[in-house]
Amino acid sequence: MKINKIRRTLYCFARILGDINAVKKGRVGKRVGKRVAGRATGKMLRKLFK
Repeated sequence: MKINKIRRTLYCFARILGDINAVKKGRVGKRVGKRVAGRATGKMLRKLFK
């Protein structure tokens, strides 16, 4: 098994745990907002440094 596959699996697992934690604490909207903002920032930076 390659290190990239292990890394991807661990990050996916951490994201799922974060979602579960947000549901337990009642902060789903906040988490979704941060995720959307992060993706938008990533797209802008990708265009900037392309």
